[in-house]
Amino acid sequence: MATDGVLSGLRVLDFGRYIAGPQCAAMLGDLGAEVIRVERPAGAEDRALIPLSDRADDGALFLQMNRNKRGMTLNARTPAGREVLGRLVQSADVVVANLPDPALRRLGLDYGSLAQIRPDIVLTTVTAFGEEGPWSDRPGFDGVGQVMSGAAYLSGSGEEPTKSYVLWVDLATAAFCAFATLAALREREQSGRGQHVRGSLLGTALAAANSTLMEEAVLGTGRVRSGNRAQVAGPADIYATLDGWIIVQVVGDAMFRRWAGLVGHPELADDSRFSTDQLRGDHRDELAEIMQPWSAAQTSDEALDALAAAGIPSGPVLSPAQALTHPQVLAGQWLAPIDRDAGITPPVVGLPVTMPHGKRTTAWRAPKLGEHTNQILGELGYEPAAIAQFREKGAI
Repeated sequence: MATDGVLSGLRVLDFGRYIAGPQCAAMLGDLGAEVIRVERPAGAEDRALIPLSDRADDGALFLQMNRNKRGMTLNARTPAGREVLGRLVQSADVVVANLPDPALRRLGLDYGSLAQIRPDIVLTTVTAFGEEGPWSDRPGFDGVGQVMSGAAYLSGSGEEPTKSYVLWVDLATAAFCAFATLAALREREQSGRGQHVRGSLLGTALAAANSTLMEEAVLGTGRVRSGNRAQVAGPADIYATLDGWIIVQVVGDAMFRRWAGLVGHPELADDSRFSTDQLRGDHRDELAEIMQPWSAAQTSDEALDALAAAGIPSGPVLSPAQALTHPQVLAGQWLAPIDRDAGITPPVVGLPVTMPHGKRTTAWRAPKLGEHTNQILGELGYEPAAIAQFREKGAI
């Protein structure tokens, strides 16, 4: 399984679980790094999330986050497993693990232990709440970051706050960590030093919500949820059409003037109630009363075509089934079917960035449990008899 891409020749060990860590490693693999997913012999607990078949390892999240990887099993708590771990680390450039510090130390994956084996190693870790503070050792998932950043409080309608169904905190954390890992590797080229890159779900969520937090800190606005209706510009909302729903997002004076002409009320552009984005956000209900009848009189395609001609950002609200077949989605070729050898070919999205001179040209399916253990150990210099003994001892 040779790799290509700008990171060809780089070896990454992925001890991650669930999303942020494995996705970070997968992004490095998208750019050509050799990534080895290391799991306990019984298999990682994230293999079956969102199952696509009756197989134990066909979870959609696992297939997405572990593309472009080889897979091996290892019990690093056994003496033989520690020996293998040492040789693995010696061969690696980057170790990725989304585990709290105590768990890293128990497994010998803390930076101090790794640096003793390879001084220039880059360790990238992800925790829920960061390395400092009273909650630093608590577990957490994507939703925890959403609700503690203020994002869920301002989402939804009525009395109930609403978190996003999609896992944006996890995925953004993975991207931040991949970015910082590349920076650490660049610094290593110059200084010869390794380092510990740390990411957190809460830190990522706070970064995404930063403008709202700044507004609250400076002005004390005390905003509350308003459904899909934006509070700092307008009209910006989801509107019903004859055959579905569309989102329309008007921001800026020039765009508002074009929108006013499009819906047949050009006088609104000179109305003092709507003279700034914030005022338009303050009067969002009045603008919705004008926009909704306009969209309700047309099909989604008719409304979207008219909005596009006026240079106004808009799009259809698609179900997952519709998203899979939308012409623009298909034209972008983001969804690449990958054969899973189980009668299914799930569409996997790799690095959603066009980079023709640096992106891997092919994608591999996620590894089956322990699929490449023997191959990887052989590359590390272990003979078949030694590998067999490792199995007998429960090290792999």
